[in-house]
Amino acid sequence: MTYSKKINRLLKPKKKFVVKVLDLFSGCGGLSLGFEALGFETFGYEMNGDAVSSYNKNLLGNCTKIQLTTDFHFPKANIIIGGPPCQPFSLSGKQTGSKDSRNGFPIFIEAVRQVKPKVFVLENVTGLAYSNKCYLESIISELQNIGYLLECHIINAVNYGIPQKRERLVIVGHKSKFNWPAPSINQVSVFDAIGELMYNTDGNSKFLTESMNIYIAKYEKASACTTPRDLHPNKPARTLTCKNLSGATGDMQRILLQDGRRRRLTIREAARLQSFPDWFQFQGSEASQFNQIGNAVPPLLSYQIANEVYQTYLRRAKSKKEIQKINDKKEQTTINSFKLKIKKVA
Repeated sequence: MTYSKKINRLLKPKKKFVVKVLDLFSGCGGLSLGFEALGFETFGYEMNGDAVSSYNKNLLGNCTKIQLTTDFHFPKANIIIGGPPCQPFSLSGKQTGSKDSRNGFPIFIEAVRQVKPKVFVLENVTGLAYSNKCYLESIISELQNIGYLLECHIINAVNYGIPQKRERLVIVGHKSKFNWPAPSINQVSVFDAIGELMYNTDGNSKFLTESMNIYIAKYEKASACTTPRDLHPNKPARTLTCKNLSGATGDMQRILLQDGRRRRLTIREAARLQSFPDWFQFQGSEASQFNQIGNAVPPLLSYQIANEVYQTYLRRAKSKKEIQKINDKKEQTTINSFKLKIKKVA
């Protein structure tokens, strides 16, 4: 089965069982789509109006437009998922971390404290585990004190069937046992994902100008880039971000055509590389749609995590003694123990 057929058939929302999943900072619904495709019922909260419209257009669950605060009264749910705003911790940002007003971790922690789900999944940038590791330790400590066992993994989406190199930190909180999904044997290339699209052009194609090409050449030289950063058919794509999808930057995602011209990606191509199925209709302007794609969790990765969450949810909770041990040894949350908890999955 081809990659496009796989995501189009596999990632279809359905109600299989009554397990409520609360999606915080849901964006357009990348995380929720993976959970709905497995049969969970989702509902979300998001402050971006276009992303809310995309969620409600494509998913069975409902997303509410709201700017969450720690004073919000969260509704009941069996599972909580979400990706708190990552700008404060992104390696490409200003690294203002916990002092940034956009920091959503206190809200996520408060939701866990109020709702007390059986499982939660938290996704964020890897910068949280490096220059902001002290803050990550405090997050881990708070969640442990609420009563959860934690699995902290740095994963690369390319190892889970997504045609894109995308490293992220994923934290799973549970009260029994959680197994991380097994990595794929083979990587999916750009051509596997968009091969029938990438060399096509039409009246809507956006070609790079000569001045853009000159700027890119200077950018790559200054960056000591030995291989042009165009999309290479036989390799996975670079990380898709808001900037390199919607912005005319030296690092923009682009395709080198057979006639020597370069063109920018289309919405559909970017969506495929992020593992959104072709039926998924993004709402808003082109720039808004690119931003939604760049901010999303790849739904195919979410589906694999959701499958393991489902297995965890079905297990009988036998971990009260384990949780008590963690609470009795709060002093273990040190830099050394932190390093042992973070696992970088191959």
